[in-house]
Amino acid sequence: MGGRTLAAEWTIREVLNWTRGYFKSAGITQPRLEAEILLAHALDVDRLHLYLTPDKPLTSDERDRYRTVVKARQGGKPLQHITGEVSFYGLRFRASEDALIPRPETEELLDHALRLAPRERDIRCLDLGTGSGVIAICLARYLPRSKVTAIDISSAALDLARANVALNGVCERVEFVESDWFASASGRYDLIVSNPPYVAREELDSLPAEVRDHEPQAALDGGPGGLGAIERILSAAPEYIAPSGRLLLEIGASQGADVLRRVSEVGLIEGAILADLSGKDRFAVARVP
Repeated sequence: MGGRTLAAEWTIREVLNWTRGYFKSAGITQPRLEAEILLAHALDVDRLHLYLTPDKPLTSDERDRYRTVVKARQGGKPLQHITGEVSFYGLRFRASEDALIPRPETEELLDHALRLAPRERDIRCLDLGTGSGVIAICLARYLPRSKVTAIDISSAALDLARANVALNGVCERVEFVESDWFASASGRYDLIVSNPPYVAREELDSLPAEVRDHEPQAALDGGPGGLGAIERILSAAPEYIAPSGRLLLEIGASQGADVLRRVSEVGLIEGAILADLSGKDRFAVARVP
């Protein structure tokens, strides 16, 4: 870097090399990848174009657009909010500050959901706290005999989820309900999946600034100890799970014992805590008798 700024005649290759160093010094964990994604976004091309034309100089307008997104990213704005999109489980979704950015752990949650779901018959699925709709949409796409209900208390999140349903072509398979958890739910479901807020309220301030300052607090704040939303879901879930149906939750790494105890208290059976790929307790599964 050497204190240099984006020069007037820098090529795509030079700009990417400079940005990689700039992002690395800012603590961004994948500096080259993010530089490429942002430059492709600023130029309105795909990343392959960058590899095919590395010696192309940027125009004045292109440099200005790129400076803007680089400054925003260096300032802590999430990459997905800058580009307005995110990839999840092989599909593309719109992203905004109205809903959480889906994490790799939630892709693992979906892995478990797809393994648990019956495939030999028509089923009803419920995505509680759908946010941007990624879980509901993936269930609809990858379980062809499913009908999915997506619930969220946030009307803005539901608007984003509806846009993502249209983007992924499953409008006929997903219905939306604005509701405070189960308050407006009806009927019983063969599979209930949820990634509820589970961060302990006392730990919110210690979250990375990129998360704490740019993602909806209501989707993060699990109350004291982080179990508030999980407790509400577990208390009501038995009334909404079909015979032999399953409940699957994403949870905090230290919450497994408390969740299992509550699973037993509400009358669910076969409760289990599953680890994520890093070996941390991350998912709770149970079923009705």
